[in-house]
Amino acid sequence: KKEELIERFGAPVATLVDGLSKLEKIEFQSQIEVQAENFRKMLLAMARDVRVILVKLADRLHNMRTLGAMSPEKKRRIARETMEVYVPIAHRLGLNNIYRELQDLSFSHLYPMRYKTLSKAVRAARGNRREVVSKILESVKNTLAAAGIQAQVFGREKTLYGIYRKMRNKHLTFSQVLDVYGFRIVVDSFANCYVALGTLHALYKPMPGKFKDYIAIPKLNGYQSLHTTLIGPYGTPVEFQVRTQDMHRVAESGVAAHWLYKNAEGSLTDLQQRTHAWLQSLLDIQKQTGDSAEFLEHVKVDLFPDSVYVFTPKSKIIALPRGATALDFAYTIHTDIGDQTIAAKINHEQAPLRTELRNGDIVEIITSPTSRPSPNWLTFVRTGKARSAIRHHLRTVNLFESIDLGKRLLSQAMAGLKLDPELPDHLAERLLNESSAKSLDELYADIGVGKRMAALVARHILALVEDASPPLPPPE
Repeated sequence: KKEELIERFGAPVATLVDGLSKLEKIEFQSQIEVQAENFRKMLLAMARDVRVILVKLADRLHNMRTLGAMSPEKKRRIARETMEVYVPIAHRLGLNNIYRELQDLSFSHLYPMRYKTLSKAVRAARGNRREVVSKILESVKNTLAAAGIQAQVFGREKTLYGIYRKMRNKHLTFSQVLDVYGFRIVVDSFANCYVALGTLHALYKPMPGKFKDYIAIPKLNGYQSLHTTLIGPYGTPVEFQVRTQDMHRVAESGVAAHWLYKNAEGSLTDLQQRTHAWLQSLLDIQKQTGDSAEFLEHVKVDLFPDSVYVFTPKSKIIALPRGATALDFAYTIHTDIGDQTIAAKINHEQAPLRTELRNGDIVEIITSPTSRPSPNWLTFVRTGKARSAIRHHLRTVNLFESIDLGKRLLSQAMAGLKLDPELPDHLAERLLNESSAKSLDELYADIGVGKRMAALVARHILALVEDASPPLPPPE
């Protein structure tokens, strides 16, 4: 009971447990509805207190570790749900330790034979790699020490699912994926990240186009590191990640690493602000969607990890999912901006609203107070926020138009029967009771979309006036 939890563990813990337990007490017609509604409730609980999802992810990790006794079909169902829902959330919040383990556990239950085959191949390959790994480690440590940089250098293991995904998506062989060596360097200061990078580039030749600065522009989940790929001993590609200890802590634990900590001024950290903005967007999408399945559809789009970074005309950085368009950018700025968009400029040149954005683009949106969303926009927008806002507007506008049309049709039909189109309250109340409509607007909307015939409703009103009403036919 919640009272016992409060007594033993305090009110905050009791609230978290209560929030989690409510997720389990739902009954639905189908498994899809169960997943969609649970997902919606979980994300809305997370939007109010992010610790709810931290506990839920820990619970799911424990469940995935203990699936042994279940039937293969149930294992696959739970693993698929984990891969589609919990893995993207862990990634979005930067919980990389949990993210990697959930991925590998899900992989092992979804594709047990592929998992075993890859696992055996990786164990065999490790022995062959030791000489190269040792040579690179020693060389890098000595070079950094000679440059006066205090650093920890680690070999970085690829996860089995990461290997499998790269083989499948890039059509590579096992040896091609494993022939890329990975290392992580943790230094003592922000400035030394860049000094260490220069030292590495002097040691080994960099591969063109393989450098990324996630320190200057962090990923959406707060991840910061310098990434570079170099040509190492024997001509083998070597990937390096360079970061500080604080960056490493966030890279491994994400939002959990410092959610409860504030910076020196007492304000939220940059990661907390971005997470707050994402959680707020969940609430915005929830307000604009009709049901749980639609909510799930919109939010899943925004959980994909690949991002593109663009600029406003005032040089503010905006992060969007890869494939996002100029119109998605408009809705990211504000729903009203998106709704009133008439044109876009990308890098100071006119561009169609459907134009996909690329890293570094400067995007300017042109609006008009009379502009309204078009149904065609749904064919190219990418973000959940844009899709839900457009659908919400179209539903609202269509409803108003249906009400207006239905009211005019009924007025015409009533005029033909010499009836006053303005119904007295007592007649309106009887009409609603006998028609099963919740309001006159609902009745008008039904007429407007053809669910009810205006002539039949008018004749029923005439019968009410004459106090001899036959049953009103239900909507078709």
